[in-house]
Amino acid sequence: MAKVVSKVELVPNTVEMWLEAPRIAKKRKAGQFVIVRSCEEGERIPLTIADADPEAGTICIIFQVVGRGTRLLGQLNGGDDLLDLVGPLGRPTHVEKKGNVVCIGGGLGIGPVHPIAQANKAIGNNVTAIIGARSKNLLIMEEKMRAASNRLIICTDDGTYGTHGFVTSELAKLIEGGEKIEEVIAIGPAVMMRAVVNITKPKNIPTTVSLNSLMVDGTGMCGACRVTVGGKTRFTCVDGPEFNGLEVDFDELMKRLRTYDVEEKQAQQLPIH
Repeated sequence: MAKVVSKVELVPNTVEMWLEAPRIAKKRKAGQFVIVRSCEEGERIPLTIADADPEAGTICIIFQVVGRGTRLLGQLNGGDDLLDLVGPLGRPTHVEKKGNVVCIGGGLGIGPVHPIAQANKAIGNNVTAIIGARSKNLLIMEEKMRAASNRLIICTDDGTYGTHGFVTSELAKLIEGGEKIEEVIAIGPAVMMRAVVNITKPKNIPTTVSLNSLMVDGTGMCGACRVTVGGKTRFTCVDGPEFNGLEVDFDELMKRLRTYDVEEKQAQQLPIH
């Protein structure tokens, strides 16, 4: 079990939860994730560690309440216990001093890109962060991302805050403006990550993406999270979650993400106790 230390709704249906997990807090590195289960009825949910406090022995997860599993998780409050918590899982982000790095977070992807921006800035890279949301009232972690980067660019789909447009448009402006970029790191919906790659691939700019494929056990045994990268099958949980975005088969990934659409809609109708 793991105790919930605090819970805050950052924006409608998006929750920041701090968990008591001293061993994970000390060991975790940027890019790694945990799998949580709220109760016996809850499903196993993989969530990137958005932040950690090793001294306090706590980790932070950020999730959107969209399905039955996250609805059950979202019912927990400070002082409650999670049934299961395992981690840190996955390969850490490879961070080295290389110069200009652009970290892109779309929607809920701002959470997992935050520790990666932190790590790149800490090692001495010049970090430009581009974060976006559909609207101002859905934008999360602005101040944390400002602190984790050397320059922060904000955009919203509807123009209610920052620049009117998508994160990809801001990335294209930087490239067209002649900025030399050593690496782009993009995390968000699969369609957003694919759009980023469509911009960086023609320029051969190294691009890292964190894939959100369906996952069950998180140890590489079930094979549910398999993706195709560079023509080879990889498991997101043990080979990733980060991969060379220029080699990812996004069409396959997006089809696999829709595998259980019917079952997910049916589960939404079940009562929450």
